[in-house]
Amino acid sequence: MIAIIVDDEKHVREAIKLLVPWEEFGITRILEAQDGLDAADLIAEHRPQLIFTDMMMPLRSGTELLDWLQLHYPEGKTIVISGHDDFEFVRHTVKSGGIDYILKPIDAQQLYKAVDKAVTAWKREEAERLLQTERNIERNQFKPVYWEKMLSGLTAEPSGYEACSLALQQEFGLSTGVSSCRVAILSLDTMSSVLRRKFDKNTDLLYFSLTNIANEVLKEGSRAGIAYRYWNSDNEVLILLYDRLETAEELLHKIQQSLLVVLQSTLDIGLSLVQDFPKGLPAAYEEARRSLRARNLLSRTKGVHVYSPQGAPAHKLLAFSAYAESVQLAVRSGSADQIRRVVGEWIAAVRELPSIDVEQLEETSPQSGGGSGERSPFIVPLDEHGALSLDQWEQQLTADLIELSRQLLTQQHQDSNVIFEISKYIQSHYHQDITLQEIASHFFLSREYISRKFKQEFGVNLSDYVSGIRIDKAKLLLLNPHLRVSQVAEMVGYEDEKYFSKVFKKMVGSSPNEYRKVNPS
Repeated sequence: MIAIIVDDEKHVREAIKLLVPWEEFGITRILEAQDGLDAADLIAEHRPQLIFTDMMMPLRSGTELLDWLQLHYPEGKTIVISGHDDFEFVRHTVKSGGIDYILKPIDAQQLYKAVDKAVTAWKREEAERLLQTERNIERNQFKPVYWEKMLSGLTAEPSGYEACSLALQQEFGLSTGVSSCRVAILSLDTMSSVLRRKFDKNTDLLYFSLTNIANEVLKEGSRAGIAYRYWNSDNEVLILLYDRLETAEELLHKIQQSLLVVLQSTLDIGLSLVQDFPKGLPAAYEEARRSLRARNLLSRTKGVHVYSPQGAPAHKLLAFSAYAESVQLAVRSGSADQIRRVVGEWIAAVRELPSIDVEQLEETSPQSGGGSGERSPFIVPLDEHGALSLDQWEQQLTADLIELSRQLLTQQHQDSNVIFEISKYIQSHYHQDITLQEIASHFFLSREYISRKFKQEFGVNLSDYVSGIRIDKAKLLLLNPHLRVSQVAEMVGYEDEKYFSKVFKKMVGSSPNEYRKVNPS
């Protein structure tokens, strides 16, 4: 903390410096001024928490300094030390928020009490200021999320509009008289590599930037709509348009231009037709989504795609089932060259398509299930412009199939390897009294052969392998507070609780009871 002593008499300043136990109050720096004018400059620069001032001084008096403090620095705690027992001075001190009025010569005990009162008041008020600042920060952080989730909820289920209509009007100017709307979707699925690199480790910042830029455009003139992150789906920013609906495409193009200027990249935007507000929000969202699904993924130009009830013209679809048998044979052969050849033939057929939209991609993709009816999400391989890259798709598909082939061959090797059969046997019978002799008899192999091969394959001897499985199972069972340690020991194959505890501590580093305490259920 910092204190300042303002008095035109040096001996008074020295007396105050001697009488106050500064360290006790946490005051580490003491400033001095000979008059109220110099004091104001020092206070403005250093913001001292504690201010001692005389009343009668040249250039600027104590009363004038108190008035200045009340206007410019009311947080400071002031103690007046004066040689004048004047009621008007005292009244002015109280009116200005002074802590105390002490007469000269200074009484040490009175001065101590005044400083204690001033420091206590400062700390209390500072704590309140800090708390209020934290609350304001939290409010500012959570407010956008609150509105995003409210608007996301309305988009999916507009029946809750009446409950929040007044708040929406106050916050966004969305009048209760609005009866029509359109919904636009900014799709992040096909964003360029520029945007991906810029926001690679901060998706929240990406959403914040997109909504901010869009909202700045929407607020120009009379507000036309609201941009918000859509929490009910991944990779989407939504724009609810409720004014100037006839010029919506022009407005969205302007948003795209703003994105290009600020972020050096832009996004595809899907736009619905006009729907009733608020009940038509789900239908408007679905139309905007369909318009994006119908866009040509091969195009490097990002555009505004307006929903058409007639849909896009039908294009030839390529059924992957025609290539499925060749791919299966190539994968089972284990030949990377054979896999590359078959995938190359498939991609060559895909390249014949004049355009590819999301639906075609799902239908033609091997990941769609080849017509089996089971379809997993397709991750679109993109070039630097955010367009579908058939070259990357070919590389990705080839690499995936080569890895699948490798795993199949590894699995076949494991299935034929008796050591892995022994491992499976142990995992199924770990709770029984398993010995090397019993396993040797079961698999018609010598104990020496099993012991040597097991160590080569797994890096541990068979008994340690069994113990490892048992202890792993025991750790799970110990999470159940209703099982006694003796019960857990028996369930994992140890008849002697003490021996189980000894093995457990050796392998885990703590006893079963200690492990249970630090890993509650």
